[in-house]
Amino acid sequence: MKRIGLVLVLLVLFSAVASAAPLKVALLINGTLGDRSFFDSAYDGMQMAQEELGIQARIIEMSYDQSVWEPTLADVSEQDYDVIILGTWQMTESLEAIAPWNPNVKYIIFDTEVDYSKGNLDNVYSITYKQNEGSFLAGALAAMITTSDLPKVNNDKAIGFLGGMDIPVINDFLVGYIEGALYIDPEIKVDISYIGSFDDSAKGKEMALAQYNRGVDIGFNVAGQAGLGQLDAAKDTGLYAIGVDSDQALLFAETDPVKADLIPTSMLKRIDNSLVRALRMHLDGTLPYGQAEALGLAEEAVGLADNEFYRKLVPEQFRLELEELAKKVQSGEISVSSAIGMDNATLDALRNSVRP
Repeated sequence: MKRIGLVLVLLVLFSAVASAAPLKVALLINGTLGDRSFFDSAYDGMQMAQEELGIQARIIEMSYDQSVWEPTLADVSEQDYDVIILGTWQMTESLEAIAPWNPNVKYIIFDTEVDYSKGNLDNVYSITYKQNEGSFLAGALAAMITTSDLPKVNNDKAIGFLGGMDIPVINDFLVGYIEGALYIDPEIKVDISYIGSFDDSAKGKEMALAQYNRGVDIGFNVAGQAGLGQLDAAKDTGLYAIGVDSDQALLFAETDPVKADLIPTSMLKRIDNSLVRALRMHLDGTLPYGQAEALGLAEEAVGLADNEFYRKLVPEQFRLELEELAKKVQSGEISVSSAIGMDNATLDALRNSVRP
């Protein structure tokens, strides 16, 4: 009996130790850190989760070599991680192939969703973002600025949009941006360019310079690392640029204050907040694996960066109006269209309606 009692005590102690072990999480980056945008925001989320939730995180940069992405995911899935996080539409097929073979591993994929109709994906939680909502505010601000008497602004009612690729998630930014601009002034024109890449910042700069030379005085980059080229172009021309994903003005505040002073705000896709939210729900046992969720303004997953540059460059009247617009979007009083599921004819008609 004493031996049985000892065994029971040891089992209880082992269970307590196991339950106290930190959650082991791996973040796979299908690119590299340092983009000062999308992937860096995911990295920030891991740092926040370590501090707030006590998780144990490992960040793995897989480079931009797509041939290593699926093998790396397969290899990491066989290690002792509780949760594996990855992102972007470029990883969906790999995850759909690997996840069913590892039912005891939980996966979180952000900025896209897997095809649950394929089956055996009950261990995958997908996060999509209502980037159209945040971009509505970015478009409204761009329209306010281009029609104002602020320094550097010309007489043309023209704003720019620089996308990484002509794909639904990027066009979701565009649709919201156009609708926000037209809400402020129906005569606004939007100069639209696609780089065809998320890492070619030189081409991004070239395209942004062309937009500025055509009369744009404020542009919006939605192209990851390639979009940093627009910020370089803004510095060269002395014109404005809206950042994306991370707070890009603060990222350059110390290293390049001249550039930072031309970024009135950034449309934040809060990968960081959404990952902390997901991991907190995982620990609470409430994360809906086997489903996708779309997060927007209400969940603080998107929105405009409010920092010293925003308060310095954007007049208070504009800021107050943007706060009211955000409330109207959250309440449903303003309904923002989405490019997700939009047919090509409708999207083309919208783009053509605002071309300079």
